Amino acid sequence: MTGSWRGHTERSSPLALRSIRWIAFHLGRPAARLLLYPITLYFLLFASAQRRASLHYLARVLNRKPTLLDVARHIHCFASTILDRVYLITGQFEKLEIIFPSENMPRRYSKYGTGSGCILLGSHVGSFEVFRSYGLIKGSMPIKILMYEGQNPMLIQILNALNSELADMIIPMTGPDSLLQVKDAIEAGSAVGMLGDRIMNAEKEKTVRCTLLGGQVLLPAAPVLIAATLKVPIIVFFGLYLGGNRYRIHFELLGENIVLDRQTRQQDIQYWMQKYADILERQILSTPYNWFNFYDYWQDERPESQQQPTAD
Repeated sequence: MTGSWRGHTERSSPLALRSIRWIAFHLGRPAARLLLYPITLYFLLFASAQRRASLHYLARVLNRKPTLLDVARHIHCFASTILDRVYLITGQFEKLEIIFPSENMPRRYSKYGTGSGCILLGSHVGSFEVFRSYGLIKGSMPIKILMYEGQNPMLIQILNALNSELADMIIPMTGPDSLLQVKDAIEAGSAVGMLGDRIMNAEKEKTVRCTLLGGQVLLPAAPVLIAATLKVPIIVFFGLYLGGNRYRIHFELLGENIVLDRQTRQQDIQYWMQKYADILERQILSTPYNWFNFYDYWQDERPESQQQPTAD
């Protein structure tokens, strides 16, 4: 099932992460970026599951048989965003060129504009952290992030240590209490960001089946349910890595008024999440190497008789 990402363990070590952090701070970004090449080679050679996942994904998005060079480019793009998290979390935005959209869409739908709040729906496309710079540089509004912290606890712990204020931005995804915290944050004037392209547990979590790049995937129903309950719009956002030190933030309105009819509730949820998947697909096709789900997302590795339809 699509939620199988939870079964993957971290391949990094505290020493490696602290070493990268030390080099990033003391030797600078150019020197730190030189380390990305041996790191990319290591994952290319020894991270077999991630390599296979990249090959399956790239075959879908590139519409041709990918090469190991394509996989290396994919891994290097991901590694670049991980390195830049050090600078983003510590507020060293001057080291990066971040292109902001001309329209400040989240502010327009917040209590600072004409609305009462909004849900910012992201994904593992590009850098989630670069979005944090939007709130700090633009000074537009506070931002809270609803997230499941259990997948990369070691990485999160080390990066959070770089900025003690980061923990105050996080709303842990723990259950019903999380919705109350989201409601309180929106009423206090914060925009609430969350990710919509992964599920935690397909057996316990409400999900919908959507089409993405010609295959069937399970997506969480939570973003739509939260927006409908709190009566706030959903804005899809991306923090896209463009190479070098360049990033671009992109917003796209999913829906101003998310209404779930009692008689067609499941169909309505599926409609909105498929619309999200369509936005996701357009962005993936535009920036294919920004896809950072390095696991069997489409279940391509299951026995052929059990696989979902794939693109030709």
